[in-house]
Amino acid sequence: MKKIIPFCLLCFFCLNAAAQFKADSIAYQRQRAKINAMLAVRTEKFGQYDESLSKHTGIFGLQTKKDIRRSNNILMDIVKTDNNIYRELKILLEYRTFQQNQVQDQSKETEHIATESMYTINRLQDQLLKLKKQNEENIKLQDKASLNFKIIVFILVIIILFLLKNQIRRKETNL
Repeated sequence: MKKIIPFCLLCFFCLNAAAQFKADSIAYQRQRAKINAMLAVRTEKFGQYDESLSKHTGIFGLQTKKDIRRSNNILMDIVKTDNNIYRELKILLEYRTFQQNQVQDQSKETEHIATESMYTINRLQDQLLKLKKQNEENIKLQDKASLNFKIIVFILVIIILFLLKNQIRRKETNL
């Protein structure tokens, strides 16, 4: 019974922490999926950029200003996508850091609760030992008191018998 209560408390806090971790983990997974989608879009845009570099629509197979502008526009889109990816990666890293901090905090809290539970259990065990000793002393005192009462009753019975015997003798001598 003594070990069941701290175990139940520990399980309760672990389940609570697991539920919170699961919610944070889902957000982390969504953020990863978002970044992976953005990387796929970037890969597609880079393919378009590579393709636009190989297009030469000008005279004698040279690139025109329009070809170069199209390539530059695609390159600017890639840069914007990269910036968005970096921003989302920062958010993802913040999630990760938040999760790590949360796990550390929960670990410290669980350790603190376990320590407090151990302290409480030890304190209660000490009190139980004191109460057992006190109970044993009370039983000893009660046994002594009972023995003293029996001795007193025995002595009183002897005195009463002795007095009755003396009274009977007096009556017999008076007769």
